Amino acid sequence: MTMKHPSQARKGRGATFDPHNRFAPSVSEAVDDGWWQEASPEHMATEVRDEPAKSALSWNHSPDLGFDRSLNPYRGCEHGCIYCFARPSHAYWDLSPGIDFETRLIARTGLVERLREDLCKPGYVCRPINLSGNTDCYQPLEAQRHTTRRVLELLLECRHPMTLVTKSALILRDRELLAAMAERRLVRVFVSLTSLDDDLKRTLEPRTASPAARLKVMRELSAAGVPVGALLSPIIPALNDHEMERLLDAASDAGARTAAWMLLRLPHEVAPLFEDWLATHYPQRAAKVMSLIRQSRGGRANDPRFGHRQRGEGVFVDMLEQRFQRASRRLGLGRRAGMGLECGDFRPPHRQGDLFG
Repeated sequence: MTMKHPSQARKGRGATFDPHNRFAPSVSEAVDDGWWQEASPEHMATEVRDEPAKSALSWNHSPDLGFDRSLNPYRGCEHGCIYCFARPSHAYWDLSPGIDFETRLIARTGLVERLREDLCKPGYVCRPINLSGNTDCYQPLEAQRHTTRRVLELLLECRHPMTLVTKSALILRDRELLAAMAERRLVRVFVSLTSLDDDLKRTLEPRTASPAARLKVMRELSAAGVPVGALLSPIIPALNDHEMERLLDAASDAGARTAAWMLLRLPHEVAPLFEDWLATHYPQRAAKVMSLIRQSRGGRANDPRFGHRQRGEGVFVDMLEQRFQRASRRLGLGRRAGMGLECGDFRPPHRQGDLFG
């Protein structure tokens, strides 16, 4: 049974309520019947439970993605980004995509060992692994668990290429590892830039690094020789789309060599979560934002079709693409120029328990 609570903005959290888990057999709703009821706490602690990893790699055949395999050390994400397309996945663990997604996390134990086993399989073909395919591998939990760092160490050991996307300054902890991988053309990093407005960031992405900190990440990684790109995602109509050129200027100044953008996606429970967040924090803009989103999504809040879900369609989207292309050409930012990764140097890691190596 799932309890549905009234909307409530909480400091440091993105979701304003827990939507019904679509896989749950029943739902119960809190109703004011005149009797006293305990209010939901304004501050909610983060809970973490361990889950032994059965395998390391997740595989996909999506034509929208530039990789066919990914690795996610954690389920759920304390960053609390209200728009996160990964929120609906929390329902598979009988948890809500709302507050649960950012307060009830799952750490996958034994993940590095399972990855070692995968890379040792006789038929394994080396292609880049994407970290943070679902949730940020440098979210706050990584500071205690160090799973992402151990993954990097293994990939460097066996000369395996990888890509990652993050909006966390914690990545600078591993700059030496990333620099060593970059020397062998084994890594490229994308920093997610959503806004340069600190006030918008605080509600949209409450526990992520500040805009200034993300630009610092780009500068320091670039200075260390790590290829860095900027991912303007999501672009939200009437909320942050006016910042596109400023974001690209700032990213270029910070050392970005490539850039890409994506339109806001609202799959499954993300749609009601985002609409409630809009009504709570930007009530005067809510109708305009959702109108432009629907104009770009064939009249719906979300369009899941391949080839459309990340970009959308229509006059507004065409205008965004033209602006992006014009600014990128002015700044010399490519999509993937000069960032090819080396797959030919891969050597399977030693198996655990090997006597000789």
